[in-house]
Amino acid sequence: MSSAERAASPAILYGTAWKGERTAGLVERAIDLGFRGVDTACQPRHYDEAGVGRGIGACLARGLRRAELYVQTKFTPLGGQDPRRVPYDPRAPLPEQIEQSCAASLRNLGVGYLDAWLLHSPISPLADMLEAWQAMEAAVDSGAVRALGISNCDDPAVLAALWRAARIKPTIVQNRFHRKTGYDVGVRAFCTRHGLRYQSFWTLSANADVLRSAELRAMAERHHGSAEQVFLAYLTALGITPLTGTCSEEHMRDDLAIFRLSLSDTENAAIARLLGPR
Repeated sequence: MSSAERAASPAILYGTAWKGERTAGLVERAIDLGFRGVDTACQPRHYDEAGVGRGIGACLARGLRRAELYVQTKFTPLGGQDPRRVPYDPRAPLPEQIEQSCAASLRNLGVGYLDAWLLHSPISPLADMLEAWQAMEAAVDSGAVRALGISNCDDPAVLAALWRAARIKPTIVQNRFHRKTGYDVGVRAFCTRHGLRYQSFWTLSANADVLRSAELRAMAERHHGSAEQVFLAYLTALGITPLTGTCSEEHMRDDLAIFRLSLSDTENAAIARLLGPR
């Protein structure tokens, strides 16, 4: 498959954490409504990856082409797994755990390749993380994975160390987007310098104060939308890819409609001030 036939990373992703038995139906509906990117993880504690696969499969069976859909999942290290439901052999060496997790994800999702595969969190010490990364690089070499990334990496020094050492560079960073980490200014600057895509999760739930602000509510009224739509539109204009995990069909439609909003320079500057130091 040529790069032109592969799904490009969409400007918004449907997140699938904490959906349990509703996962398949919600994923199917999100895709039907227009989402073309799905994020999940091989982590039964928080994700039903096989349910994501059933939702994807239902859409593919109705004519959606695989190349039209961006599918992203994660390898979750042992510390992030439920000990009762580890999706790989916890006694195996780390590279084997990673190989087994990739195979499980492909099987769960019912796809022949992953558009992106993320390390769910940094591993310490760095030598162990690089061992894990090399195993993930092998999946790219085999054709099972198209691109690599890392999640929950809010230290620019850790990201830089991985970048320097990696043979296949990360192309994605996916982090919580909130005030406690300064909205990842340093990490996002690194992403901009090196061409990585920054993905945000916890984007709305962690920013309730911003969404309640008089400035954002006024903008929403001017644009005949919601504060949530204005905030997401602002972020996508910055080049950030937000994840949305809504279970509401109405909110799915609202999230997809953000690309019809065009904020002025004055409005963008006002939102930037809301995210500044307080």
